[in-house]
Amino acid sequence: MDRTFSSANGTQTHFTFFSDFNNKVALTILETVVMSSIFIISIVANISAIILMAKKKKLVTANCFVLNLFCADLLFISMIPVILVIRWTKVWVLGEFICHMHFYIICLSGCVTLISLSAVSLERMISIMKVTQATSCNVKVVVCGLLGIWVFSAFTALPMCLFFNVVEQTVNGTVIRICTLVWPNVSEEIAWDISFIILNFLIPGLIIVVSYTKIYKITKSVSDRLISCENNQFKVSHRDYKLFRTLLILMISFFIMWTPVVIVVLLLLLQNLHRQITIPPTVFFWITTLTFSNSVLNPILYNINLFRQKWVHIILCHSVEESADTETTTKRKENPNISHGTF
Repeated sequence: MDRTFSSANGTQTHFTFFSDFNNKVALTILETVVMSSIFIISIVANISAIILMAKKKKLVTANCFVLNLFCADLLFISMIPVILVIRWTKVWVLGEFICHMHFYIICLSGCVTLISLSAVSLERMISIMKVTQATSCNVKVVVCGLLGIWVFSAFTALPMCLFFNVVEQTVNGTVIRICTLVWPNVSEEIAWDISFIILNFLIPGLIIVVSYTKIYKITKSVSDRLISCENNQFKVSHRDYKLFRTLLILMISFFIMWTPVVIVVLLLLLQNLHRQITIPPTVFFWITTLTFSNSVLNPILYNINLFRQKWVHIILCHSVEESADTETTTKRKENPNISHGTF
């Protein structure tokens, strides 16, 4: 079925995002089942992860940033019901305020997630390189760090709130209302696209890569799990290595599931510059669905790799006791000045 799109005044065509006027009911049902499953599983998994970490007797700085990641995931998936409403109604029926906020929240929470991962990797690298001891949260560092992450993310994502508007558009001869992104001009769109990708994707990604490269080099250089630090000896436990691996997996999964969205942002820019380039709303929906899946993987990967089956006990409402294996195993025998990093 051919679709003809134009604005109500016939001068401009806008990308419809989640509004698809040629979607079959069977496909919409499938989309609803998949998205609803992601929504439910993500809520259970992230809340379980938050409860599990809250029950720990000691929360270290890195764990506080991971906790922030889980909270950002919950905010992120809160937009799934809005998307499903759009897929069923096709036209925009949720009002101006939700139009301004839904992509803003998606963009904001995504930024918080990646920057939180980069903060964790940076904190771990600094702790290991300085061979410092972190038995509890550094309140000042955590508060300043979390506040900075949310303020920075809120500011850089602000154009999503300002420029998403409800507009009238003609589809197959019928004037309908859609929520879409309307930039004042192309130059502002180009400036934001490039700066946003650099500040919120490439730079945090570079920090993560550099940090874990340093951590990997340290763990790889260990002979019999011992690193000589001048006159001291630092023991890198199996627990340490597993934590490094877990956070590395979280980072890799994030880039796999968010890179397609970044590519779509660039394609949308090209679509505005060259009208012959088109992105079907269904393709955009499934790419977004892949991104939402990251909110399921984050808590599951973290819990399975670090706490094994303890998250199941949380779901089943069993109490979780702090055990020795939730902290880094270290030995400080001969030299009382030996310090170590913990998660």
